[in-house]
Amino acid sequence: MRASFWLQKWKSNEIAFHRHKANPLLVHHFEELHVEPGSRMFLPLCGKTRDIAWLLEKGYRVAGAELSKMAIEQLFAGLEMTPEVSDLGDLNHYSTENIDLFVGDIFHLSPKMLGPVDAIYDRAALVALPVEMRDRYTTHLMEITNKALQLLVTYEYDQNLMDGPPFSISSKEINQHYGDSYDLTLIASKEVPGGLKGICAAQECFWLLTNGRR
Repeated sequence: MRASFWLQKWKSNEIAFHRHKANPLLVHHFEELHVEPGSRMFLPLCGKTRDIAWLLEKGYRVAGAELSKMAIEQLFAGLEMTPEVSDLGDLNHYSTENIDLFVGDIFHLSPKMLGPVDAIYDRAALVALPVEMRDRYTTHLMEITNKALQLLVTYEYDQNLMDGPPFSISSKEINQHYGDSYDLTLIASKEVPGGLKGICAAQECFWLLTNGRR
């Protein structure tokens, strides 16, 4: 899937994936991570998610990666903050107190650029990627975060009824990507009200990935 696909989505405001409130699964199950306020959370492909505002309100520091400059500018406008912007070559770094957001291709983000991460919240990254990109993405994510603890949102539905994104990702596939590095626990699963995009029945799943470092 080309970067131009997502950039066009933001340009044309075709962002039905954006939620105007924090994800209820995050709100209800975040404590499963057992990370203290002040810890640094990384959100890959974060868009302008309201989950960032929720995490900040709870006293966490936030880092994120996002392809769309427009999304990040709208995010800071919503937070009523003016970031400092610096050029990191292939990426731009938008920062304010407790926030570091990197705009550009996430595969250009290095561990040194990102800095230490206490936990990952993958709300919309893995499910946004076609199957041929997921191995590369999950390998890169573990590399840049030193296999930090993770909360992962996925969807399960009949992929024959609807094309992604978001793509359907089975528990078997999650195990293929992460089973060698994490203990995997499905902590919640709920039916998507009205079906996914109003087309087909789907389950939204919330996974906890731990590795003995809690």
